[in-house]
Amino acid sequence: MSSSTETESTAAAVPAARRVGWTAAGVLAGVAGVVGIQASGGVTAVYDEGIAGNPVAIAERLTDQRTTILVEHFGFAIAALALLVFAAGLARLLTDRLERGSVLPGVAAGGLVVTSAVCLLGTGLTTELVFGLSERDQMVPEFAVVAAHWLGTIPWLWAAAGVSALAVAAASLRHGAVPRWLGWVSVVLGGLTALFGMSPLQYMAGFTGPVWVLVCAIGLWVSGRKQAV
Repeated sequence: MSSSTETESTAAAVPAARRVGWTAAGVLAGVAGVVGIQASGGVTAVYDEGIAGNPVAIAERLTDQRTTILVEHFGFAIAALALLVFAAGLARLLTDRLERGSVLPGVAAGGLVVTSAVCLLGTGLTTELVFGLSERDQMVPEFAVVAAHWLGTIPWLWAAAGVSALAVAAASLRHGAVPRWLGWVSVVLGGLTALFGMSPLQYMAGFTGPVWVLVCAIGLWVSGRKQAV
């Protein structure tokens, strides 16, 4: 192998190696987001028709669901932090591959940063709820109801991740910055996530947003591996 060929192989391998870190963060964010959504769906006390309108009964049911609440908390907290790393890596990748001055890297990263903030805020009442439920005489039942509704709604607002997906789709299908298959996946999942976010069914975005993050991160890692070979 010639010296120039070795140099080119090394140059290709370095970006691919660097990509492992932030794409791994994206995989972690996607998995953690899915776990958080599933756990949130298991906190059913405030949605049980049999005890609807009865704050005391709801607080008692929530006491039995504290483990699920903690799983939700850790899922969304991990997703929030990992999304920041993934957003930075995605922005750098798109900046390197798109023409100078393109807004797509900023839009892609910005949507994920907003989603990170949403996830973090979604966990904001967990401490009050979990510890308050362990000492029921210290918590007003009506607050437990409000906090449970907060956990069941706020962290599901992944609409901004849909905007990130659409930015990746544009970078792929118009500029060839990432694989075309990922562009089409981003059109479908990103479009659904954004549309859900704009509708009265905005919480449905929590089902599709984390899945797109997971697929996108895996896709970018795999494409990076292929380029390094």
